[in-house]
Amino acid sequence: MDEPLNVNALFLGPKSENYPFFKEMLDYLMDDHADWRRHFHPQDQPIVDQQEQDRPDFLATHQKTREALIELAGNLQLCSTPWFSPRYLGHMNADTLIAANLGFMLTLLYNPNNCAYEGSPATTALEIEVGRQLAKLMGYDPSASWGHITSGGTVANYEGLWLARNLKSIPLAIRACRPELTAGLDEWQLLNLTTAEILALADRAKTAGAFDEVRRRSVRGEGMRNMGLGKVLVPQSKHYSWTKAVDILGIGQENLICVPVQDDYRLDIAALTGIIDGLVARQIPILAVIGVVGTTEEGAVDEIQRIVRLRERYEKEGVSFYLHIDAAYGGYARALFLDGEDRFMDCDEVHRQHAAQGVIHGDTDWLTQEVYEAFRALPEADSITVDPHKLGYVPYAAGAIVAKDRRIIDLISYFAAYVFEKSDDNPMLLGSYIMEGSKAGAAVAAVWMAHRVVPLNVTGYGRIIGASIEGAYRFYRSLLAQQPLAVGGRQFEVIPLARPDINIVDYAFHEKGNPSLEAMNRLNQALYVQCSYKSGPVYVNDFITSKTALTAEEYGETPRAYVEKFGIAAAEWDRLESVYVLRSCFLTPYLTRHTTYDACWQNFRQAMERALTATHG
Repeated sequence: MDEPLNVNALFLGPKSENYPFFKEMLDYLMDDHADWRRHFHPQDQPIVDQQEQDRPDFLATHQKTREALIELAGNLQLCSTPWFSPRYLGHMNADTLIAANLGFMLTLLYNPNNCAYEGSPATTALEIEVGRQLAKLMGYDPSASWGHITSGGTVANYEGLWLARNLKSIPLAIRACRPELTAGLDEWQLLNLTTAEILALADRAKTAGAFDEVRRRSVRGEGMRNMGLGKVLVPQSKHYSWTKAVDILGIGQENLICVPVQDDYRLDIAALTGIIDGLVARQIPILAVIGVVGTTEEGAVDEIQRIVRLRERYEKEGVSFYLHIDAAYGGYARALFLDGEDRFMDCDEVHRQHAAQGVIHGDTDWLTQEVYEAFRALPEADSITVDPHKLGYVPYAAGAIVAKDRRIIDLISYFAAYVFEKSDDNPMLLGSYIMEGSKAGAAVAAVWMAHRVVPLNVTGYGRIIGASIEGAYRFYRSLLAQQPLAVGGRQFEVIPLARPDINIVDYAFHEKGNPSLEAMNRLNQALYVQCSYKSGPVYVNDFITSKTALTAEEYGETPRAYVEKFGIAAAEWDRLESVYVLRSCFLTPYLTRHTTYDACWQNFRQAMERALTATHG
């Protein structure tokens, strides 16, 4: 039996605790690569001899490189954000895995381009493997699904909507060129076929030798003009990439409908139902519904299981839509629900495994039935975005998309003769099926290395992410228990926005008795300035966080209830329609030790007291 994973051995560490091992591996990878060059046709003579290396211009060139590197190192140390430190609780960043960093560094020396197999024989194969690993993590059948690495969640979301758009237009295209294949179906029925039905219809077009013509008559050939493919429904908590996606893909922002969220910042299923009912009543199709697992501002997990049940209900009534899940942030957290054999556990077993393995201590009381069911329902989606460079603890840039049925990529595939060798038995034609062209094989190698060392289940990533959730819950409960801070004879209270679904905690400070929302927003803006790069080099900050604004334009009336918790009148919300909150992402796995967490909490309190004194003392 393998030894249990030690999370603290996976990272370089806040004080470079694992530097000796990391340095040893760096020496190895450099020696290994240098030997590869030396042994490529060893009979070839060196191009550069010792005499040239002793020349003044040669030495001066190396000195110029040395000076540039020293200058860069100084700039990075002065201006970079210390993601590695437990004092940093801001954006979705943390220390990255030693394995991922080594994989990236070694592979960049080979500089593979994963656009085509010819430019990346090693790392293209790794990307296919990683895609299958992520598909399995999401609950898909790896042999029937499709996945690959992107530059980030934004491009993955674009690709998800690209798949949905092209898919929706296929039945109309088949009717246009092979009407006998759609006999008995009117336009409304064609626009409401399920994903499986559309792909089966496309298979019939292939058998009939009409698939190329179908693609020419689909949206990829004729564009969006007069297509009428319907609306895209996203929660108000959406990532900004969705607004750009409908623009870039020609769907249009008028066809993007934002669905209200509840006080917990999850998508409001009742509101979604009402919107769909209204569209169906007017015979307006739904192109796609987007669910979010880990919103970027609140870390909320939409109730995917209820969206799935809703789609099943509508399909019985002849209405269907593509379902994409934006799990860019939260996708890797599905590892918490998979046992050592990668099987999805029942809820009781999840609790037992977490307790037995010390993944999340029992008193954390994190897992709700709604969150459990949401992760269990992920395999019902047609495609999913998941980012290794977030909760995968892999360096930038590494996003990913996985699709449930690999046949769908035929609807977006392209071949360029000078790059691709088209072959039915060659699965390596990545550039044909993706939105990007040239892409770094080093990013793929980083993900592969991370997965090779850290299993995608409760024994691996579950331990890291479980530790981050525990840290977040400790902080959340500390906020709930915190008495008002007394500064300059004034009392300042802090209230968290919502119970975290994963490991993001939003909160705001307010001077007790102050009725002004505008003053409260100014207060939290000032606190952010004191706890961010805005106050100077971040390495001098005791506590570093991020912020966001919850506005009526984006969230409708949902933030009103939070504002009222501070005793601020509803009229103030009506006047400003914006509340400014601090936002802390707890990706760090280091806050499970009492001493470390206690120090972190004291750093936070002291930083807030100093910031309050500086602005209100």
